[in-house]
Amino acid sequence: MPRQLHLSAALDSPGRLDAGHYTALARLAERATLDFVTLDDSFAAQPSRPDALAALARTAPLTGRVGLVPTVTTTHTEPFHTSISVNTLDWVSEGRAGWLVGVSTTEAEARAFGRRPVAAEDELWAEAADAVEVAARLWDSWEDDAEIRDTVTGRFIDRDKLHYIDFEGPRFSVRGPSITPRPPQGRPVVVVPVAAADLAPDASPGGRARVDAAIRHADVVLLDAPDRATRLTAATELRLRAGENLRVLARLDADLSALPDRAADERLLAELTAPGTGVDGFHLSPADASRDLAALADRIAPALRAAGLLRTGYTGRTLRDHLGLARPASLYAARPADGSPTSPASTASTAAPALAEVTR
Repeated sequence: MPRQLHLSAALDSPGRLDAGHYTALARLAERATLDFVTLDDSFAAQPSRPDALAALARTAPLTGRVGLVPTVTTTHTEPFHTSISVNTLDWVSEGRAGWLVGVSTTEAEARAFGRRPVAAEDELWAEAADAVEVAARLWDSWEDDAEIRDTVTGRFIDRDKLHYIDFEGPRFSVRGPSITPRPPQGRPVVVVPVAAADLAPDASPGGRARVDAAIRHADVVLLDAPDRATRLTAATELRLRAGENLRVLARLDADLSALPDRAADERLLAELTAPGTGVDGFHLSPADASRDLAALADRIAPALRAAGLLRTGYTGRTLRDHLGLARPASLYAARPADGSPTSPASTASTAAPALAEVTR
């Protein structure tokens, strides 16, 4: 039986600010049984768009299975607040949240905050990696059974199961614990964008720092690669460095039509079904979100199901379920003998190197 694809799609619709629009798009993606949808965001004034995290929080109770992954920028923001916001999305979606990590690279955005000048991209991605580390520790700072809700004694939590995280880094320090219970998924899914050029020997410092952040913390990489051969090379290197638990989805443009267009449909299907690309699936970027997601649900998804390459329905509830990722153990539930937490990245189970996976 062929290996099923992991598929996701962007909901980006510049100029559209109404939450109902994004809910309708997410429902189309859910009808296509995609793993998750993303919604881009930044601090730039243009193009106009809603706050991605707030828009998907509004969408969460109106959808039931599809994962919801907003871009949340780590530059000019506090990692404690970011952690709580993503955690809240995981609660309101009942375990379907992810976090597409972004950074702010422009002088205009730095001036808008007025807190510091724009920094080099490698510094921004090193800061982002620390922000994700802090978030993971904060998500784990409540053990799963910390809430006891004992009405007889009036105790809501077991204080022994809340933990300081005591993070000290060059950019910020965070003591913790969180003010919200551990997320339903344990940790929401972390998604990092990487370009194949970031893995090249002559990659920019910013590109190398982005790869380092992905290797340390990503559950999913959205890979930009110009062709199938480059996808294979890049995906193989990422897995060799990060381990088999990493999911690699290649970005792919989807420009379909409202009416059946055999040539356009076949072009997309040829890319989606090509063997030996090295990736676990694809992240689709529609040219027209409403039109192309409807075509995806009505024509592309049924064709993939007929070929055995796409689920006929969701078998799990959480985004981790859709991606085949285990719920991670808490850093603090079983502490090392010296009482210090291990790194979040080190708690994921590691499988054999990806040498056997280059023909995905």
